[in-house]
Amino acid sequence: MTERIELIQARPVPRPSVWIWAGIVLVLAAMFVHGLLTNPNYRWDVVAEHLFDPRIIKSIGWTLLLTVAAMLLGIVMAVTMAIMRMGTNPILRGVSWAYIWFFRGTPVYTQLTFWGLLGVLYPKLSLGIPFGPELFEFSTFDVFNAGVAAVLGLGLNEGAYLSEIVRSGLNSVDKGQWEASTALGMKRSTTLRRIVIPQAMRVIVPPTGNETISMLKTTSLVLAVPFSLELTFVSNAIGNKAFLPIPLLLVAAIWYLVITSILMVGQARLEAYYGKGFDEDNPGKKPRGMSKRQQAILSAHTVHSDPNLDVTP
Repeated sequence: MTERIELIQARPVPRPSVWIWAGIVLVLAAMFVHGLLTNPNYRWDVVAEHLFDPRIIKSIGWTLLLTVAAMLLGIVMAVTMAIMRMGTNPILRGVSWAYIWFFRGTPVYTQLTFWGLLGVLYPKLSLGIPFGPELFEFSTFDVFNAGVAAVLGLGLNEGAYLSEIVRSGLNSVDKGQWEASTALGMKRSTTLRRIVIPQAMRVIVPPTGNETISMLKTTSLVLAVPFSLELTFVSNAIGNKAFLPIPLLLVAAIWYLVITSILMVGQARLEAYYGKGFDEDNPGKKPRGMSKRQQAILSAHTVHSDPNLDVTP
């Protein structure tokens, strides 16, 4: 008797809920877009008129400058405090803990307000010997102007949050790396710079990118200083003067979305760069960026570790 073998054709399981939700989302999106385009209160003509206004473009440059300066200060403070907190000196660990406790425990708007009022609290600052003669003094407002106060307020606050991100990244590196470098006679600073920090970047970069995007929008709080050249401040001033606040807020929102989108692309590229060699979804996949010699070694190791693997062509 000849047995008839029938091939089984697999068919995907029907999922009507996917199409139902897709239809609901499309209808809601169409209603939202229709409301945006047909509602005359948005005044899209005013939005188009002020989108490339020289005052808006200038404020975008100042906003980006504030973001970069505050993030640079925050990163420096974060790395310093993270290393101090992981060190063996109890005094430095206490200073790091106090810094993080204070700047994370108070609102950034309050901190910016105090930095803006520093000249009221201390009209003059001086350097000299404690309880002795003063070497020189200067007016606080001459040094701590609105721009400096904004950068200090944003950067010091950001450093407290980034320090915990940096510390978690450093702790993600296996302790054996420290032990091996110590056995080779490497200094602690050299180990951090050459071995630990490069490996920790894979963990540090994604949340740091998120903090950078958040900092871009947090710059809108510098009106507490007050810093009058920032994007939100300028757009509000123009809108209030023309009695059209909503169109100018839309202008600011559009520019924030554009800049945020660019930063997200840059963040994705950085994550891909520092994530080379790590593929959690497919551990058997060859890491990207490997040379032919490294791929040959990896293939030989795979065959050697799996004796049941048939490599016969």
